[in-house]
Amino acid sequence: MTDKQQLLNDSEVEAVKQAAQDLIDNVEKVIVGKRDAITLVLVALLCEGHVILEDVPGVGKTMLCKAVAKSLRCSFKRIQFTPDLLPSDVTGINFFNQKSSQFQFVPGPIMANMVLADEINRATPRTQSCLLEAMEERQVTIDAETVPLERPFLVLATQNPVEQEGTFPLPEAQLDRFLLKVQQGYPTREEEETILRRFELSNPLDDLQSIYSGSELLGFQGKCRRIFVEDSVCEYVVRLVRATRTHKAIRLGASPRAAQGLFQAGRALAAIEGRAYVIPDDIKFLAGPVLAHRLIVNSEARLRGGSKERLVEEIVAETPVPVV
Repeated sequence: MTDKQQLLNDSEVEAVKQAAQDLIDNVEKVIVGKRDAITLVLVALLCEGHVILEDVPGVGKTMLCKAVAKSLRCSFKRIQFTPDLLPSDVTGINFFNQKSSQFQFVPGPIMANMVLADEINRATPRTQSCLLEAMEERQVTIDAETVPLERPFLVLATQNPVEQEGTFPLPEAQLDRFLLKVQQGYPTREEEETILRRFELSNPLDDLQSIYSGSELLGFQGKCRRIFVEDSVCEYVVRLVRATRTHKAIRLGASPRAAQGLFQAGRALAAIEGRAYVIPDDIKFLAGPVLAHRLIVNSEARLRGGSKERLVEEIVAETPVPVV
């Protein structure tokens, strides 16, 4: 942190913590028993980072995205990705209006604060690539004209890791633009019973209320950028990321963008926990969701069936933790 940056005071930290708790409580009116997943999505919101939710069908990926979006008074668009979807269906088009004798721009669904990219891996690589500029630079280029996107801007994507027929794997360049990969998993028996009762008469998502605006979210994001990160914790982030590049089972390690993402995500998690400073446990908790999906393992590791998440756990276990 530079000398010009001012640390958060106690009241500012409490404001972010309270807002985070309000959002979590609101989403939990719909989603049952997935607090870690909700917290991770909230971390991405506070970093203005993008999230990919990867899990089997029916565990509530789309429902979680819609509940988060509805909790915020922001513009929201949903894109159902299919093999016949074109880039212009996402970004928008310029068409010639014969009545006015002028070209007119029709914005696509990407022109929103929050975009749900449902089943993103079902679109062709050409269509997937139209998200690259939007996700990294918060702008789209249409017919040589660059259009900035309104802030905040977040992409919440879902994909099914099991059914591979008719899908196109996301390229590494696109995966690297997702701050976090979140997996929800199946509910417990008690949670599943609660789900049945909660949805017995109606869908609670229909009655969910918005509690914060986009401008308020931008304010919380600005506060998170003033969370203090001690030098030893910053060095710990760098050591973890660099360890992925030298691990014998990993062919392609995490990028500098991943290090930036882990650094900023640690700040957001600290704010959610009500702290004005990051501790090593924040980084350890976030290492898997931030780093695992960016790695490419070698053929020997794939044959042994080792998961990327397990490799990140090994790296975290082997990397000395700073004493702050």
